[in-house]
Amino acid sequence: MTRKTLFITGAAGGIATHLRRELAGRYHLRLCDLRPISDLKPHEEFVATALEDLPALEDAMRGADAVIHLGGLSMEGPWDEVLPSNIEGGYNTFEAAHRAGVRRFLFASSNHAVGFYQRTHTINHEVALRPDSRYGVSKAFGELLGRLYADKYGMDVMCLRIGNVNVRPLDERRLAIWLSPRDMAQLVTIGVEHPDIRFEVVYGVSGNRRSWYDNRNAHRLGYRPLDDSETFALEVIAAAPEEDPRGAPYQGGAFVHEEAFANPAPLPGRTPARKGSGA
Repeated sequence: MTRKTLFITGAAGGIATHLRRELAGRYHLRLCDLRPISDLKPHEEFVATALEDLPALEDAMRGADAVIHLGGLSMEGPWDEVLPSNIEGGYNTFEAAHRAGVRRFLFASSNHAVGFYQRTHTINHEVALRPDSRYGVSKAFGELLGRLYADKYGMDVMCLRIGNVNVRPLDERRLAIWLSPRDMAQLVTIGVEHPDIRFEVVYGVSGNRRSWYDNRNAHRLGYRPLDDSETFALEVIAAAPEEDPRGAPYQGGAFVHEEAFANPAPLPGRTPARKGSGA
């Protein structure tokens, strides 16, 4: 049986690194980034393509069964970085998939697309977008692009509002939004394989009892999370520093008041094709 080919942008980033491990042997992975990936496995190939290069993206995507768009700026930053990386880069990735005939598209949105909801408010996939940052605006824009390409061009689009992907939650806030690597892989597999996806929004979180999200839309599609951040709660809370009171009431945390965050070392070229582990 021929394996499906998944085209992954931001393939050198944290989320993609977890996915490569969790999806090993299940799919053929075509890894796209500006940073070279040297530890390729037999079921993987690498293409060095920038998000601003629409023709090159289109060529690189041909023959893929699905696109998983993890690329772009992964933190808050100045608009002149967010615009080319996440707005223009997001458009180019959707348009390249459309032109290349790739019907299935998984967009890595973020909890920061709805980060201005308060933590006392449980939200579902139908709430109005309330971005907490320029980065959050770029993720809201990506979800709207997905809606457009689903409605206008018949693409099957799944938007994952990712919390934070890591082997364990990093602090008390992330106990609510943590997503284990194997639960991330389960959501991606649903996005690739489910026959009835047209346009869906789900929360990329594990089965955390502290979650702020009503994730019944993901459960409707068959998601059954295997992990719960509560396993780590006592240890995380004991080690966590006190949170800034300006962000503490809001689901987006510090993103509601910070203007920019320190970014990783710059990559070759103007537009990075990378995605961290969420925030």
